[in-house]
Amino acid sequence: MSGETKTAVVWPAGYHINPRHGDLPKDLLEEFGRVPVAVAGDCMGRSIGSMGLKSYHGAKILCGQAVTVRVRPGDNLMVHKAMMMAQAGDVIVIDGGGDLTQAVIGGLIRTTAMTKKLGGFVIDGAIRDLAEWAEGEMPVFARGHTHRGPSKEGPGEINVPVSVGGLVVQPGDLVLGDLDGVIAIPAEDAAALLPKTLAHLEREAKIRESNVKGTSDPERFDAILRAKGLPV
Repeated sequence: MSGETKTAVVWPAGYHINPRHGDLPKDLLEEFGRVPVAVAGDCMGRSIGSMGLKSYHGAKILCGQAVTVRVRPGDNLMVHKAMMMAQAGDVIVIDGGGDLTQAVIGGLIRTTAMTKKLGGFVIDGAIRDLAEWAEGEMPVFARGHTHRGPSKEGPGEINVPVSVGGLVVQPGDLVLGDLDGVIAIPAEDAAALLPKTLAHLEREAKIRESNVKGTSDPERFDAILRAKGLPV
């Protein structure tokens, strides 16, 4: 009916659920799945990325768009809701305040994530059931681990800006993770960043080849030293 007004949703204190982000092109995500985190970081100024998070699944690459969750430390009620909202390939990024006294996720959540074909998890908090994660099929980066399980009481928020290991992640960011760490690329910057990372990889390949052959040009570093006033 024309002129009808919508009533704004009033959330209880400490709770908020925003809609899922829009999708980046599938081919863009596939290309970034072959880009090392260190290379992406180099192309973003070498000062962006998580600190203190560890891969608990081995070497499998994590690459997908972020569904973000902020939880009360040691509680995973809103993690379950976020997983219900997530689509195949999405990465659940959880701000658990760095707390290690209770695990935020464990093996049962891992099973659900595998069934939904999610891209993985990044958690500023703890996990448990390490033997299951170590099978390597579902990427997970966390600050630590404990056998003590989570509560399911809330509060929490979904698809809000979060911080994990000092890395700010926005809903829909492209999240990359490998054995070097985790980085988030703003969705609006991803397409422009990709060719820079591919060019960087090509430059590194040429440098690696010259290093192997022993033909590296010493002038590369001598010029820097002379510019700083050293007589070399």
